Amino acid sequence: MKKQISLLIIAVLAATLLVACGKKESAPQTTAVAEPAALVTIVVGLDDNFPPMGFRDETNALVGFDIDLAKEAGKRLGAEVLFKPIDWNAKEAELTSKRVDVLWNGLTITDARKEKILFTTPYLENHQVIIVTDSSPIRTKAELAGKVVGVQDGSSAIEAIEKDAATANSLKELKKFGDNVTALIDLSVGRLDALVVDEVVGRYYTAKRPGEYRVLEENFGTEDYGVGTRKDDTELMAKLQKAIDGMKSDGSAAAISSKWFGKDIVKK
Repeated sequence: MKKQISLLIIAVLAATLLVACGKKESAPQTTAVAEPAALVTIVVGLDDNFPPMGFRDETNALVGFDIDLAKEAGKRLGAEVLFKPIDWNAKEAELTSKRVDVLWNGLTITDARKEKILFTTPYLENHQVIIVTDSSPIRTKAELAGKVVGVQDGSSAIEAIEKDAATANSLKELKKFGDNVTALIDLSVGRLDALVVDEVVGRYYTAKRPGEYRVLEENFGTEDYGVGTRKDDTELMAKLQKAIDGMKSDGSAAAISSKWFGKDIVKK
């Protein structure tokens, strides 16, 4: 009996020692390595027929002043920028329905748009200019009376003309087009008497076809371009604003401007 008790005590002691040794020899716990943060994607809505702000080159690639600015902003934010061509006339709906995150394509800041869109500070100044054919007798806004004037549907040119009530009421017709290229064709063949368009776009086209078009000295006022997000997207807006401010201060925006316009026209 004593022998059995002794053997039992020895077995218990051995088991205790094994547990103790096991605790000492157990591998140290390692700290879990955090997964890298997912790359943020920003979808930019644009009109892909709006040179030199955003358009397709001969290889069908999206290029332009605003394209380059958005890409540079994406690098600074550590984000992937995807460009999505949209119906510019439905841009507010595309934004609010979250099909795009940002509107960045010569977007004019207006009081009406501020009700639906949150804007950065202006980065470019623009005018709504009047283009006629070089042979046209029209020299002033007053001479647009009784004429057919073209605009891009959904553009700020419409609002600019409507603000000039005297001129707007004197027109025979304000004809709206899906894009400015089609409108310029109609101007060239005589279906339009004049076209009202963003200056950056108008001068880009007229420079490419010297002797065909003429820009009147009078215009429909000065306006500013800004980048737009949803009203409640304040965090993204703050990041975009910081990126744009940085591009202005370090000369990156000026370099992009010189590439597309031959000089720095960025609004400081």
